[in-house]
Amino acid sequence: MSSLLVIASIPGFSSLEHVMKSILDFFHSNVGLPWAWSIVAVTIVVRIALVPLTVRQIHSMQALQRHAPQMKEIQKKYKGDRQKLNEELMKFYRENNINPAASCLPLLAQFPIFIALYFTLRHYSHHIHGSWLHVVPSISAKASSHWSGWLLLAIYVASQMASTWFMGATMDKTQRNIMLIAPLFFVSIVTRFPVGLVIYWMTTNLWTVGQGLVTRRLVPRTPAPAPSFGRARQKPKEKEATPEPAPAPAGSNPAPAPKPKGSAPPRRVRRKKGGSRR
Repeated sequence: MSSLLVIASIPGFSSLEHVMKSILDFFHSNVGLPWAWSIVAVTIVVRIALVPLTVRQIHSMQALQRHAPQMKEIQKKYKGDRQKLNEELMKFYRENNINPAASCLPLLAQFPIFIALYFTLRHYSHHIHGSWLHVVPSISAKASSHWSGWLLLAIYVASQMASTWFMGATMDKTQRNIMLIAPLFFVSIVTRFPVGLVIYWMTTNLWTVGQGLVTRRLVPRTPAPAPSFGRARQKPKEKEATPEPAPAPAGSNPAPAPKPKGSAPPRRVRRKKGGSRR
């Protein structure tokens, strides 16, 4: 919480807070939405505005997944040299037009929105108030102040895990498991935030889940190329030539040629009694 206060003291964040309040006032006063649904509308507008960055994020994740075998080969080859490993990976990224930082752009772009909404709900709690779905009594109160807040927190955790499952396909297995269980540890911190901020997070996660489902249906999966890094092309094995027997010296009886394997033994012919021998 203290870190958020430090960030709020940075010049420019106060203007973001006023912009956020104006947008919420527009949806509440002009469109006629309740304050809670105004937060949902703001979330949807933000996600629509981030569609170009999201498309870049999806393309970057697909490129990382497609070239994962080759990257593993590079990591194995330069396992003991960290500096050389980073150089080779950066070179590989440039050659294949991969931007690994593109997967973080939507998250970084939402950070100012999150800060602005947090301080708007905190400083204008007397102005932005009201219930949501006739279950949440006050969207400006802390999530732990009512049992409905804990219900929203459960939905938040489940939606966060689902969004990580869909968008973390290119992560390392250990890293992905850590990201899946991370929301369980963040619940104790999220309980101190206003309910309206939990609604924003929950809507964002549900949008990400729907986005992952649409992406899996519309975008065809490209097969990963076979890792060819560091592997020499194998030449076909040549047939071993059968050595010819050495010529026998003059005047000596040559040794009989070895019989080929699998050949049948010579047939023995019976001679009739009294028959002439030919």
